[in-house]
Amino acid sequence: MFVLILSACGNKETANTNNGPETETETFTYQSETGPIEVPTDPQRIIALTNGPNVMALDGNIVGIDQWTNMNPLFQESLEGVEVVSEENLEKIIELEPDLIIAGSHMKNIDKLNKIAPTVVYSWGKLDYLTQQIEIGKLLNKEKEAEEWVNDFKERAESAGEAIRAKIGEDATVSVIESGPKEIYVFGNNYARGTEILYQAMELKMPENVKELALESGIYTLSSELLPEFAGDYIIFSKNPDGDNSFLETELWKNIPAVKNGRVFEINSKASTYSDPITLEYLLEYFEKSFLNN
Repeated sequence: MFVLILSACGNKETANTNNGPETETETFTYQSETGPIEVPTDPQRIIALTNGPNVMALDGNIVGIDQWTNMNPLFQESLEGVEVVSEENLEKIIELEPDLIIAGSHMKNIDKLNKIAPTVVYSWGKLDYLTQQIEIGKLLNKEKEAEEWVNDFKERAESAGEAIRAKIGEDATVSVIESGPKEIYVFGNNYARGTEILYQAMELKMPENVKELALESGIYTLSSELLPEFAGDYIIFSKNPDGDNSFLETELWKNIPAVKNGRVFEINSKASTYSDPITLEYLLEYFEKSFLNN
């Protein structure tokens, strides 16, 4: 029993700073994908080289963020004053004095980052979008808050899906497409851009061609000439405002039934490339309004 009580109380580390006396930082053992690691129970200076939006959704105190998250219009206001860093900016990371670093397993300098602060890595795609949020909740000692959000979101998204299917028909199909420099991308059910909401939570159907070629890989690249073959009854168009969208002016595009019938709903690709709670809430509201008010 004594051992159990000690474990429940957590561990404490002594941290020495140049500006004052030694302070005690309470820690706990987090079971990461690479093994157990001691992390702060209440981290105050987080550098998120990945999964920053998941941390933000749980009010984590971020002092360093990756450039892609920083450029996302959904997060710019919240990230005002936060330094942009990468795994190669070791000197800047040291200057920020992090007490926790979150990185991708594919990134460089993981061993060096570990010497600066406890570094937890995640492999992209290893966890589904909701489990990833719960895992970040465990890391930040906010598992209960993360689980409550996940359960509430699933319930609301499933309810919205029932209402949408009742309106558009159970067999109506939805494609999620995005324009690249010289090609078109079509997405499966787990590649952000709202695909997790539409296909997993709402249980909307994708066209057979999309299911065959994009479901397993998550993404399929095609030429614009083939777009009509992959267009569903409804199209979610992830539009890059800085990209080449000239194909939208072609007769090929304008003659697609979903386009002719006003069933194309446009999202900003820069604000839709994550599957964190902030992005998911934004897209869920947009999809509900778009489908139900169309």
